Amino acid sequence: MRISAGKSISTLSMILTGLFLAGAVPAQSGGLGFDVLNSEISRLSQAARGTVGVGALHLESGRAFYQNADDAFPMASTYKVPIAYQLLHRVDAGEISLSEMVKLDSWDLHPGSGTLTRLFDDPGVVLSLHNLLELMLLISDNSATDLVLEAAGGGSAVTARMKALGLGGIRVDRPTLKLIADWIGIEKMPPEQEWSPETFRKLVSDLSEEERNKAASRFEQDERDTSTPRDMTGLLAKIWKKEGLSDKSAALLLDIMERCETGENRIPGMLPGDTKVAHKTGTIGGTTNDVGIVTLPHGRGHLALSLFVKESEVPVSEREKVIAQIARALYDYFLFAGAD
Repeated sequence: MRISAGKSISTLSMILTGLFLAGAVPAQSGGLGFDVLNSEISRLSQAARGTVGVGALHLESGRAFYQNADDAFPMASTYKVPIAYQLLHRVDAGEISLSEMVKLDSWDLHPGSGTLTRLFDDPGVVLSLHNLLELMLLISDNSATDLVLEAAGGGSAVTARMKALGLGGIRVDRPTLKLIADWIGIEKMPPEQEWSPETFRKLVSDLSEEERNKAASRFEQDERDTSTPRDMTGLLAKIWKKEGLSDKSAALLLDIMERCETGENRIPGMLPGDTKVAHKTGTIGGTTNDVGIVTLPHGRGHLALSLFVKESEVPVSEREKVIAQIARALYDYFLFAGAD
C-alpha cells in the first residue's frame, strides 16, 4: 500500500518547499535546490550498500538528474521494457500481430512463471501475443517473456533496435531462462525439448553453495543484459513521446505499465496514493530495479525515472526502501522546482 503524502514528506521536500515558497530555488540544474537534491540522493544511496544508478528526466522541460549515468547495471526484468518496445515496433511494421496465437509446450515453462505453470494443469494452452505481453509486464512472467522475446526477433534484434534509437547503452542478450541459469551457476543446459521445471530444480540442487556464490559474483560483472540509467531513461522518454512507435502501440505499452502488479514498495512506495505510475520492476541477486514514468500533480508534467541498485549487500526490502526514498526526493524536486 502507498502511504499518504502527509506521512511521506522527506527532509528534502521540506527544504525544497521552503525554498520554493521563498522564491529561492533556481530553475536550472546546478543551483541551490539542485545541490540539495544531489546531496540527498547521495545520502539515501548509501543505505543500499551497493551501487545506485539514477536517471530522472522531466519530459516536458528536458531538465534531468543523473547519478552513475553511464555505468552498466544488470536490468533483470526491467529488460522487458525494451523487449516490449521491439515487439510493438514489429507490430507497427506489419511483421507480426498481437492477435497471433502461440501454443505453449511443456518446455516453455521457465523459472519465475507461476501463472503459466498453473495454466498447465490442463493441456492445450494457447495464448495471443497480446496475452503474453500483458503477462510479461503486469506480473513479470518469465515464460511469457521468453516467448515474447522470440516473437520480437531475439536479443540481437532488441539490441539493434536500441542502437537505432541512439540507446547503445541498452543490450539484451539472453532469454530469462539462460539469464537465471547463468546467475545461479547452471553451466550445461539440456536440449530445449528436455527442459522442465523439475529439470531446473534438479540442476539447482546439484550445485554447491560455493559454485552458486562464484556464479553470482560473475553475474554482477557480466556486461550482458545491462543498461545505463541514462539510456533506460531515454527509452522511457521515447515511449512517452511516441518515437518509433505508433500512437496505438505506445499507448498500449504505457497502459499495461500503469497496471503493473509488482513493486508497490519501489517507485510508488512513498508517493501520494493517487499518483499515476507506469513502471516495470526487476530483481535478481544483488540487483533491484524499478523504471517508469510518474505523472506529477497540478499540471507539472511527467517524470521518467530509472532507479537501479546493483551489488547490494542488504535485503531486497531495504533496497526497495532506497528506491522509494529516491523516487520521492526526485518527485518533490521536480514538483516544486525542477520542472520550470
